[in-house]
Amino acid sequence: MKHFSISNYWTRFRSWLHLHPKAALLLGGAGLIVSASLVTLALLYQKPMTAPIISSVVTKKPTPAQTAYYSQLTGIEVKSKSEETKPVTAIMIENSPDARPQSGLKSAGVVYEAVAEGGITRFLALYQSSKPSLVGPVRSVRPYFVDWLAPYNASVAHVGGSAKALKQVRSKGYRDIDQFFNAETYWRSNDRFAPHNVYTSFKKIDELNKSKGYKVSKFTGFERKNTKPASKLNAKKVAITMSSPLYNLTYSYDKKSKKYLRDMGGVPHKDREKGRIAPRVVIAMKVDERTVFEDGYRESIKTSGSGEAIIFQDGSAQKVTWTKQNPKSQLMFYDKDKEKVALARGQTWISAVPNNEGSVTWK
Repeated sequence: MKHFSISNYWTRFRSWLHLHPKAALLLGGAGLIVSASLVTLALLYQKPMTAPIISSVVTKKPTPAQTAYYSQLTGIEVKSKSEETKPVTAIMIENSPDARPQSGLKSAGVVYEAVAEGGITRFLALYQSSKPSLVGPVRSVRPYFVDWLAPYNASVAHVGGSAKALKQVRSKGYRDIDQFFNAETYWRSNDRFAPHNVYTSFKKIDELNKSKGYKVSKFTGFERKNTKPASKLNAKKVAITMSSPLYNLTYSYDKKSKKYLRDMGGVPHKDREKGRIAPRVVIAMKVDERTVFEDGYRESIKTSGSGEAIIFQDGSAQKVTWTKQNPKSQLMFYDKDKEKVALARGQTWISAVPNNEGSVTWK
């Protein structure tokens, strides 16, 4: 039996090709064609390479948190830092029945209310960012109002005043813009009779402040905070006795707006141009008050020292202590633990309730 050998086979094949050269050429050409075909097929059917994925998402740098600015007067957020130090103007506004409804009260940031004479109350309204076009009727000033406005570094708009108040407000350190010396800033309306018809506007007030160089007011206002209605409302109705029924107050808490709707003399208290007055915070501050003879019989209210007060905000009542170290220091409120009490942001109405004949109740 012969054994099969590849080497023997290959030797015989090479000898055959040598004897038949044409056949060798044909086989060589066929080999090239087959090789080319195989290369082509390999190129056509090879697995495509995956192209690298380039992300089209542009990663932005995180935006730094925007600084918030707040009015020193009301605690309400304002647009820029410059608004924090806008000049404050305090305006004396009358509250006799012939002066109602007043103009501009709804826009005030802080309002102080106290008896001026004969049981008739009067308002000291302070303005900074919100500036109504019409304010009045403007009336005379008293010493205790000067003490309350002093910490605000404010201009004070009024029509004269008691001798003691005028001596105080015309002294160094105060910004007096009395109608007596700035008549062009005020006018008398034709729809009311004197002395209940003196008005001003913030267009004129701003021009006067600017001309006198009163461009900023640097002061520390009340401590403020963000708040929400109390879980248990214990002060939905508030009654404050100031003097006679014409000047007594009631407040009704409106949970939706978080404000206290103000009634005076048994009827809604309205701003003639802007409607129902509704402060965010109501404070009944008990004060020692007496009648003294100066340039006539005048009311005298002790503004420095301390006393009781009730703060009404968010539908609840909080008994606190008010303190004021001296005429030019800011009024402050402390709780039973001697911690400073923060007020809700918004209009704050402070009523000076006489200890001898006033009262405050709520339910």
